[in-house]
Amino acid sequence: MATTRTAKAHWEGSLMEGAGKVSLESSGIGTYDVTWASRANEANGKTSPEELIAAAHSTCFSMALSHALAGAGNAPESLDTQADVDFQPGEGITGIKLSVNGKVPGITADEFAEFAETAKKNCPVSQALSAVPITLDVTFTA
Repeated sequence: MATTRTAKAHWEGSLMEGAGKVSLESSGIGTYDVTWASRANEANGKTSPEELIAAAHSTCFSMALSHALAGAGNAPESLDTQADVDFQPGEGITGIKLSVNGKVPGITADEFAEFAETAKKNCPVSQALSAVPITLDVTFTA
């Protein structure tokens, strides 16, 4: 059964001087301000499409990695994932760097790196963003 999640955006004015809001409709957890300046320069308390993509990607990757590890009999104690989405005005999103630190009993650092690489390939958000280079930095806590 497919699941649909919904967000809405409202924008007023031109790109450079205008402003908008994005609301997370499915969860109802909030509405967030967005401006071009917050996208191209400093966030200043506002979000951007790239930050929302980073949130989605870091979460999806963590879920995919956790599922794969647990399926192999080694559920993680913890996974800390960061996604850095690079945006270049005029070019768009130019790359994504995933960084994960995992604490997983019963496996080696090399095994964890293999699981992480597979999760990067199989995460639905990674697949949706496959037109952009995605790199992965892995650290492991035994």
